[in-house]
Amino acid sequence: MLEYLLARVGYKMNYQETLDYIYSFVNYETLPQMRDKAHFDLRRMEELLAHLGSPQLAGHAVHIAGTNGKGSVAAMMASVLSTSGYRVGLYTSPHLQILEERIRVNGRLISSAELINLVEKLKPEIEAVKKKATYGQLTTFEVLTALGFCYFKLKGVDFKVLEVGLGGRLDATNVVSPEVAIITSISFDHKEVLGDCLPELAREKAGIIKPKSKVVLAPQADEVTRTIEKICSSLDAELVKVGRDVTWQGSGFDLSNQSLKVQGRLSSYKLTIPLLGEHQLENTATAVAALEVLDEKGFNIPGESIINGLAKVSWPGRLEVLHHHPLLIVDSAHNPDSAGKLKQAIKKYFYFDRAFLIIGTSLDKDVAAIVSELAPLFSEVIITRSRHPRATAPPTLASEFRNYPVKVHLSENVTEALTLALSLAKEPDLVCASGSLFIAAEVTQEASKLLANKEHLL
Repeated sequence: MLEYLLARVGYKMNYQETLDYIYSFVNYETLPQMRDKAHFDLRRMEELLAHLGSPQLAGHAVHIAGTNGKGSVAAMMASVLSTSGYRVGLYTSPHLQILEERIRVNGRLISSAELINLVEKLKPEIEAVKKKATYGQLTTFEVLTALGFCYFKLKGVDFKVLEVGLGGRLDATNVVSPEVAIITSISFDHKEVLGDCLPELAREKAGIIKPKSKVVLAPQADEVTRTIEKICSSLDAELVKVGRDVTWQGSGFDLSNQSLKVQGRLSSYKLTIPLLGEHQLENTATAVAALEVLDEKGFNIPGESIINGLAKVSWPGRLEVLHHHPLLIVDSAHNPDSAGKLKQAIKKYFYFDRAFLIIGTSLDKDVAAIVSELAPLFSEVIITRSRHPRATAPPTLASEFRNYPVKVHLSENVTEALTLALSLAKEPDLVCASGSLFIAAEVTQEASKLLANKEHLL
């Protein structure tokens, strides 16, 4: 079916027309209003994939849900699997700079030409499902997920590593029976969709667990662990708990890498990862636990591949150092838990005199809790907004800092905010940009321009 669809010849769209078509569907990533569960219906995705020849059934799957860390773990899994000799598709969201980042095979992004061809050829089937709207209107994320499945099938991947977009139970990616399901750290986020208590959040994330499957669970709050344990028991799913069955210990770091030892169920591993933050040590142990599950199932995952694959993993925009003297770092912390981890990481990994924060958030975030985590660490704050439609207006965000002894600046765009921060910061200081992945992305982009001729640029 898929091969037949791609063989058809018709009008050739250009790149912008292709993007416009993808974004013409309901796009909850950009809509300013809140979402709720009524907007999600997995039957819509199943109908679309049936029209496309069920590409989600090709190859083996690794499925990853969680609030924080799931993208990092996905990148780690893909890197090790490809290092082990497998052809690996990686599907993540959102993207940092360009849409093509969401779909890649063995580290290579889908090309713009491939994306154009894929959309052009599959458009008639997508339109057929859109016209029927049996279960409501298709979304941009559903279309992108279907494109990812089709691309992976065409490329003949052995594994597809899938990061859940939102939740798990009703997410568009939840149409596979994975070799291993991974649940990373769960905390409060997207309460309007996923619920406002941890057990309810856990049940939504645990929707990716299938009967008699293998599950890896990162360290969690006790009530989350209990919820996941009950679900696994009811489904006769085998549960591996990181922190109990698989443990880790950090052993050193610099501004580029950190080292750790992971004691797995099958072996022990001395590892170096090019990612900072104690949470990345936890993510690494989680990935190792899942890789050992695959090894137990008969896949060839040598210890050497785990070591080498993790040593070269790339996941930009997460506690990433862009410049020295002053230190300029970007991080995608966008909820209270990740903001707390960012605060801890800054205290542990960096030495500085004064600290400046560039911050912008999205409308649906718990801004007060994010600010309460970050404000005490900084002497001055530059509040800005990304170009994203769901960005919080700077004056609204500024009101959350009124109870903290920090000097506040307002800036209407990231370029202005970064320029101001770099003018205020001296060589021994630190500038941190955070609050959303969109802020991290724009600062990364602008920093390459503003600091192009500066010394010490990494």
